[in-house]
Amino acid sequence: MGKVTVAWIGTGIMGAPMCAHICAAGHRLRVYNRTPEKAQPLLDLGATWCNSPAEAARDASVVFTMLGYPEDVEQVYIGTMSQRGLIDAVAPRTVCIDMTTSSPEIARRVDSHARQHQVFCLDAPVSGGMAGAQAGSLAIMAGGDAQAFSHVRPLLRLLGPDPLHMGPAGSGQHAKMANQILIASTMMGVTEALEYARSKNLPIERLIPLLGSGAAGSWSWNNLAPRMYTADYAAGFYVKHFLKDLRIALQEARRSRLELPGLAQAAVLYERLEQMGYGDSGTQVLPKAYTRAE
Repeated sequence: MGKVTVAWIGTGIMGAPMCAHICAAGHRLRVYNRTPEKAQPLLDLGATWCNSPAEAARDASVVFTMLGYPEDVEQVYIGTMSQRGLIDAVAPRTVCIDMTTSSPEIARRVDSHARQHQVFCLDAPVSGGMAGAQAGSLAIMAGGDAQAFSHVRPLLRLLGPDPLHMGPAGSGQHAKMANQILIASTMMGVTEALEYARSKNLPIERLIPLLGSGAAGSWSWNNLAPRMYTADYAAGFYVKHFLKDLRIALQEARRSRLELPGLAQAAVLYERLEQMGYGDSGTQVLPKAYTRAE
């Protein structure tokens, strides 16, 4: 793929560093974000500011979105009563790539609407958090048209080393739900192991690398247990966004008549954190949701 004009909508905690990789590779970049100042570092790199998603996408051959919630995805792509959506603004054959973790149902609805306009829409959520976004090491799982995916894979490889196609529209989101279900129970295990070790007065600073080198090691333990230990709750991935993902996963599990008790309990704990005011904290704030027995 040669140098192309790319639109990027959503330059928040994940979107901004991801977008910067596209810019650094020399592609022409048009950006929009609801909070303009969050896009300023990208403008400093040479990106062009646009006043709406439609304006950003108008002359682009590839459009990326990294939004907050499923309703944002539907409004941006399909539009509202007062504002037309991205799909109506772009030219036929444009490839749109939504990297938001969203609902598989909405991904399928957006894909159906796009096909009516001869536009391709991929659902391509990511895993790896802010650190992965900054390093260009994200795991990228995509659903939608296979040929469209192959066409934009060189761009996706700027964001993660091995983007994979999971199947038809919605499959990327289903893969991400599997990812979040795995993380949900893992985060409880990390928290409970750490709390147990604290209660027994073990040397935590030595225990974390020790357990991380054995069968219990995981990304969450190796990266987030040290931050739990030092009470560093700055967000690499917001509690409020993880809770959104858990709710989607629970809804999809019910549709498949699956009972997933680990997922359900994690949702209860993260609901508690949001009620306690930790929605904008990182997911490693989970120990705050546990109450110590008297």
